[in-house]
Amino acid sequence: MLNIVLFEPEIPQNTGNIARTCAVTGTRLHLIKPLGFDISDKAVKRAGLDYWHLVDVRVYENLDDFFQKTGAEDIWLATTKAPRSYTEAVFRDECYLVFGKETAGLPEAFRRAHADRCIRIPIRAEARCLNLSNAAAILAYEALRQLDFPGLTGEGAMKGEAL
Repeated sequence: MLNIVLFEPEIPQNTGNIARTCAVTGTRLHLIKPLGFDISDKAVKRAGLDYWHLVDVRVYENLDDFFQKTGAEDIWLATTKAPRSYTEAVFRDECYLVFGKETAGLPEAFRRAHADRCIRIPIRAEARCLNLSNAAAILAYEALRQLDFPGLTGEGAMKGEAL
């Protein structure tokens, strides 16, 4: 199972959209406090629609609490400051994709401590960054593609029908 980790997320709609991505892909969602909202907030629920029962959400007091409770070692930090593209990463089952808060990203000391695990999504030089929920979906689907989409259907209703 893939894991998405949100460090101090601030915008409920982003977290709701990411929860929906987690629901449809069977990905676990980890939230590291402080949160900029209450996860029972109707904005978060609305963005996730009726998928919340499909999401395994875990909440932690801080980064230390997260590492103590998960023992996470295979982590990938998504940051615009990374020297290499996410396409260079080799994602494994049970890896953790870590995203920072919308206004500040991940703490510099944390990035430096895991510099060899920092990856970025290529964007134009004059642009600041992608929306958090879009970035999470891009990395999640790349990781799942590398794992051959475990547990996900690759067929739609049109299979075998003439187009």
